[in-house]
Amino acid sequence: NKEREKQDLIAKIEDLEMTIQALTQAIDALKAEIAEMQVQLKRAGEDREKENKEFQMTVSDQRETQTLLKKALDFLADFYSKKAALLQKQEPAGPPPPAGFETYKNNAQSGGVMQLIEQIITDAKAMEAEAIRSEEDAQKAYEDFVKESNASVEAKSKDIINKSEEKAKKEGDLIEAKEAKEGVLLELEQLSNFNAELHKSCDFVVKNFELRQTARDEEVEALRQAKAILSGAKFEEFLQA
Repeated sequence: NKEREKQDLIAKIEDLEMTIQALTQAIDALKAEIAEMQVQLKRAGEDREKENKEFQMTVSDQRETQTLLKKALDFLADFYSKKAALLQKQEPAGPPPPAGFETYKNNAQSGGVMQLIEQIITDAKAMEAEAIRSEEDAQKAYEDFVKESNASVEAKSKDIINKSEEKAKKEGDLIEAKEAKEGVLLELEQLSNFNAELHKSCDFVVKNFELRQTARDEEVEALRQAKAILSGAKFEEFLQA
């Protein structure tokens, strides 16, 4: 049945067009997702570079601070050591102070400053260690992000290839279905024209048959009358006529 075949092809074409549209939208969405991931990767790389520069500056500053403070600490230790030795050599102007008093005083003065410097050095070391740990964590997080993003981009790229191949196949099927539909429509048109010609021919035959039948009836009637005349059945009526 060509009419049924036509309807089936129309339904198939509609289904293929919907599938192709859905595949096109899916491919466009995947491309957009990949583009966004690439933007995020670029931004993450820029942020990581900035963070690393800050880390390098922080570590450099803290190490420089430690070096300077260690030099200051060594200088003060030498200075207070020499000062204490000098005071011990000087003769006391009045009654001698209680044993150990002057030494304690000098130790108290030098100890407070040196302890403060040592504490600053300790804090600088702790800040350096914290900066290193933070840098290591940030670098690992960045590397994990890059790895996961690249894997996702690769998977989406493969999905685009698969969907593109499927889309190409559906587009080929759509072309074939449309060509088949045109063929069926042409056949239906030819059948319609044939039916019209056949109907026209049938009408002619029927009409011609009726005319021929009428003529035949008239011929039969004429022959019948002629036969009656020849047989003398209506000879008198013929003469009167």
